[in-house]
Amino acid sequence: MSVVSGFKPAALWKYFDEIRKIPRGSGDEKAIGDYVMSVAKELGLKAVRDKVGNVVIYKNAAPGHEKAPTVVLQGHLDMVNEKHSTSRHDFDKDPITLVVDGDWLQADGTTLGADNGIGVAAALAVLEDKNMVHGPLEALFTIDEERGLNGARSISKSSLKGRIMLNLDSEDLGVFSIGCAGGADTHIEVPVKRVAASGDQVLYLHISGLRGGHSGIDIHEGRGNAIKILNRMLWQLSKLYSVELVSFNGGDKHNAIPREAFAEIVVSKKEVARIKSWLQKSLKEIRLEFKPVESKIALEIEELKGAVPKVIDQTSRDRFLGLIFALPHGPLAMSRSIKDLVETSNNVAAIKFAAKQATILCSSRSSNDAALRATRDKLAAIAAMAGGKLSQPEGYPGWMPNLESPILKVAADTYKKLMGEEARFMAIHAGLECGIIGEKFPGMDMLSFGPTLKHPHSPEEKVNIKTVEKFYQHLEKILQTLA
Repeated sequence: MSVVSGFKPAALWKYFDEIRKIPRGSGDEKAIGDYVMSVAKELGLKAVRDKVGNVVIYKNAAPGHEKAPTVVLQGHLDMVNEKHSTSRHDFDKDPITLVVDGDWLQADGTTLGADNGIGVAAALAVLEDKNMVHGPLEALFTIDEERGLNGARSISKSSLKGRIMLNLDSEDLGVFSIGCAGGADTHIEVPVKRVAASGDQVLYLHISGLRGGHSGIDIHEGRGNAIKILNRMLWQLSKLYSVELVSFNGGDKHNAIPREAFAEIVVSKKEVARIKSWLQKSLKEIRLEFKPVESKIALEIEELKGAVPKVIDQTSRDRFLGLIFALPHGPLAMSRSIKDLVETSNNVAAIKFAAKQATILCSSRSSNDAALRATRDKLAAIAAMAGGKLSQPEGYPGWMPNLESPILKVAADTYKKLMGEEARFMAIHAGLECGIIGEKFPGMDMLSFGPTLKHPHSPEEKVNIKTVEKFYQHLEKILQTLA
């Protein structure tokens, strides 16, 4: 028996329990797309799957409500695959293991996939319900949202007739998202030259224990970035001792704050004890600095045996470590019109070392297009000083808030009637598909809402069970009111 047995609403949790068994990391959505299409077939509903994998399911209005406006229910099929380094979970084949902790549902050492599995499950539950009052529905399930809203870019303009859209991908019950940041990635390749090492001892360094999290929603908290922390240690260490760099890797997804970073360095055996002592002292200082938001920062130092590998030369080392040190991470500007909203930020997201070059991935966000361009220009300028080769793919647009939105009024009124309290609304410092969809379908009146979800894009991800039921009741009430 599943741990979600007995949760309400039963249909939503039934679908979520099936979804969590299906591999669906970004770029690997075929199986989850097959499942959604099979649900449509089982329910006798028309469904279309486009060439990239987006699915639209169409449901007629409840009897007597055929003249109501068509409503689009929208969520994304993919999830962020993140796990603790000690986890043996294989995202390519293993189902997510669910764990109940009081009022919260989470996974065992991995991301839960409630982002956006709960939204997808909610839409499927609505499609199944034969008694719910609603007008015509179009359920849009996109692919590859987490890597840059790529599925939404490919939606055919003929696939949707509705001009009211409920995006089911927000993460705080009673807080509606009515605007979001745009974003874009920057890839920097730095050439490195390999030479024979002068030192005789290889040390393996591993920074771990950081919380990570969503590089938009969580960026304002000042959580530690494992890449930046380890690089800071190495840059400062190299000014005191002879330190040769073999490799440096860390991070993974562009939209996740790096939780771990790894490096191999070569030093003199005579200085190992002093270097270890200095690193531990540095770690102590960093722990104190990040204590309010990070309580488990750890540093593993291992003396490796065997042949000493080639290292990058001093020029390459200095160029690389200096570049990472100079790249900005975290909030860069706060909104001048919306209190406490991060306007612009940058996430130093990942580093991959190869034989002849190191590749750095940065993800920038802003609700101001000019500020986003300036941030990317800043990254280009820093990369140029380090001799880096730059690639900046096209980004995605933001979503401008509309305080006069009719669907916002409907959602606010129904929430107050149901919950007995006022809802709040806000713009978020994260990418939502609403920006792209709104640009592609002019006149689309949009709102994003959902249950309470904490720490997406990290193994700490969890969803509040009770809020899922309230979220679904609210969704049902909105559809009924619009009908």
